[in-house]
Amino acid sequence: MYKTILSLVLLPTLVWSNAVTGDDNSMQPAAAYPAVLADKALLTDIISVAEQRLVAVGERGHILLSDDAKSWQQAQVPVQANLNSVYFINKQQGWAVGHDASILMTSDGGLSWTLQHYAPQNDKPLFDIYFFNEQQGIAVGAYGLFYRTTDGGNNWQMEFQAELLAEDDQEYLAELEETDPELYQIELGAVLPHFNRLYADGNVLYLVGEAGFVAKSLDQGQNWQRLEEFYNGSLFDITRSSGMSLVAVGLRGHAFQSLDQGVSWSQFELDETATFNSVFSDGNNRLFIVGNAGALWLSVDDGKTFSNLSRADGKAVVNGLVWKEQLVLVTETGLKTIQLSELE
Repeated sequence: MYKTILSLVLLPTLVWSNAVTGDDNSMQPAAAYPAVLADKALLTDIISVAEQRLVAVGERGHILLSDDAKSWQQAQVPVQANLNSVYFINKQQGWAVGHDASILMTSDGGLSWTLQHYAPQNDKPLFDIYFFNEQQGIAVGAYGLFYRTTDGGNNWQMEFQAELLAEDDQEYLAELEETDPELYQIELGAVLPHFNRLYADGNVLYLVGEAGFVAKSLDQGQNWQRLEEFYNGSLFDITRSSGMSLVAVGLRGHAFQSLDQGVSWSQFELDETATFNSVFSDGNNRLFIVGNAGALWLSVDDGKTFSNLSRADGKAVVNGLVWKEQLVLVTETGLKTIQLSELE
């Protein structure tokens, strides 16, 4: 909140060993408190697990579960860090990420969670997580924070993706490595933009972030192609619409569409100044864009036209999904459910 590539001989992908704490008791976080009004507090992400259960995450380590989108149960969570994203690979296994570089894992459908990674000393949040299968996954966050696991999260390795740097930054680091190794190590943790959201589109993985950053990978994030910038503000989400176009959204009501896999982009002309936080499609030709100040826009024709359905309460909508003919939103004041029939 997130060009021509120089030879990677100059700037190879760097890998650090896992920063998980656990041996130092002073670093152990406090567990999230049970909160009667957790479903009324800030929530940041929500996912449908096999169309049977909803799992939402938010501030203070809150993770909420529901099987009907009406009543919500708070899960047992070992951290109080704000959580930003949740992902499930199957009915039982899921992961959530957030501040203090926290990575949580569940093996019982979200009822209880264990801490796989916790690095408050980094002072960087993780913003998103994605698993390709039960063993291989990546997590991304502020200032290019990038972790990878190949064993289901038992171990997380930090990586520096050099090809995601702008060309001038690659040159700067290459020179710095020779002239000032100490400053070089410091700059490695600050030179990349914030990585805000991952999106898997078949075998292609997209990554969007700060200052118009967009990249894609064809090999599970091992190598990346940084795409030409089409907007100089931060992008917070990207998705594929039912009409097969790519849609990206970001600061100050900016939303864009690509019909050629991200090569070129055109801007949606929306009368909106609030920041868009998320965009999602329900597979039935509905495309939703949600954001601050209650922003809620709906298109049923692949972005040719939009209806402004923004909420009168003006509360920020962070994300959402369509579930059993309901639009379920996570907002700064908790969960909100709207019948799709009310939007017609």
